[in-house]
Amino acid sequence: MKRFSFSLQLLTGLAAGVALGFAARIWDVTWLAETLNRVGQIFVQLLKLAVPPLVFTAVLVSVANLRNVNGAARLAAKTLMWFLITAAVAVALAIGLGLLIDPGRGVSLDTGAAKAPEHAGTWLDFVTGILPTNVVTAFTEVNVLQIVFLGAVLGAAALAAGEKAEPALALARSVLELVQKALWWVIRLAPIGTAGLIGKAVSTYGWDLLAPLAKFSAGVYAGCLLVLLAVYPTLLAVWGKVSPVRFFRNAWPAIELAFVSRSSVGTLPLTQRVTIERNGVDPDYASFAVPFGATTKMDGCASVYPALAAIFVAQVFGVPLGLGDYLLIAFVSIVGSAATAGLTGATVMLTLTLSTLGLPLEGVGLLLAIDPILDMMRTATNVAGQMVVPVLVARSEGRLDTAVFNAPPQPLDDAPSGTRRTPEPVAA
Repeated sequence: MKRFSFSLQLLTGLAAGVALGFAARIWDVTWLAETLNRVGQIFVQLLKLAVPPLVFTAVLVSVANLRNVNGAARLAAKTLMWFLITAAVAVALAIGLGLLIDPGRGVSLDTGAAKAPEHAGTWLDFVTGILPTNVVTAFTEVNVLQIVFLGAVLGAAALAAGEKAEPALALARSVLELVQKALWWVIRLAPIGTAGLIGKAVSTYGWDLLAPLAKFSAGVYAGCLLVLLAVYPTLLAVWGKVSPVRFFRNAWPAIELAFVSRSSVGTLPLTQRVTIERNGVDPDYASFAVPFGATTKMDGCASVYPALAAIFVAQVFGVPLGLGDYLLIAFVSIVGSAATAGLTGATVMLTLTLSTLGLPLEGVGLLLAIDPILDMMRTATNVAGQMVVPVLVARSEGRLDTAVFNAPPQPLDDAPSGTRRTPEPVAA
């Protein structure tokens, strides 16, 4: 397997999954469809198994390590600023695209059969999604945003405690190293997991479900591609002064894994490794920015998708939207994106948007059938943005190793070494 790059292995798994999925669907091979489903499920379960200890220890250690990083507050502020800027641009593009293509105009669907979700996302969910009521529940239910909150609080406490916190930090660093090593073994199974996940999607859905919602589906993919291939490259070239082509060459394995796994957090280990080892971002800063981004940086799920979906639902149900409504969509998308981490992804973000606008929540039911197909592109966009922002901030702060960024991509066949680099300063 080492004769082939990790990216090539993923592409091979993707192609095999599509072929097997269509074979199972066309010839109605039940056992093949079930096998693909089981393989995909096992791979995702293995990824998610390590998410709580990985996120908790990564955030705790990274916050505690900020004592060794000059200008830590400035780095955090810049990271958040770029998160907000890119989210605002993404939602503005999505609204413009929605007004251009009118995704719900002329669509004939049985709205009476659609059901509202049992639980709608609200602003109260946003608050309770951050603050855990029970420490154990946060981990057992894999509430990522609450785990991030706990890790950040204990990391800040370790900063305040100083040397007295070193035994606890040493334990956290050891657990983080163990989890990363073990999880890399799972990541190496990604080509097989990719075949199972994409094969299951193809065998279950095919392209039939896209027919009545073709314009909306195409709009979501087009909106994500605009962000992925226009907004991000422009930011990298103009503000980051780095090559977008080299960035995507380096970042491709994480983007591809995100596409098939449909999990930003599940892709986190690979995202962080690519950000450090291929894109040359300072490890101390990346260990903070990447986990933070994996839980709050959702340009696909929280910006593009809810904006287009809100316009679609409004048009299907015959509800006119005005300028104030579009501004409200932008506000909800930018501020409420963190709610996607604590709950159930884009579906909750959509219910939050619809309920804030006063649109029928039954509209969510109309889109659930094609959600897995749309979620692939949304998640790939999310993960790409989670790598773009650290590169932009690191470049501006002299924490980007341009030699690593411009070098041929570092092989990802071996487990992470755990070693740290000292980045070369950026030339004035």
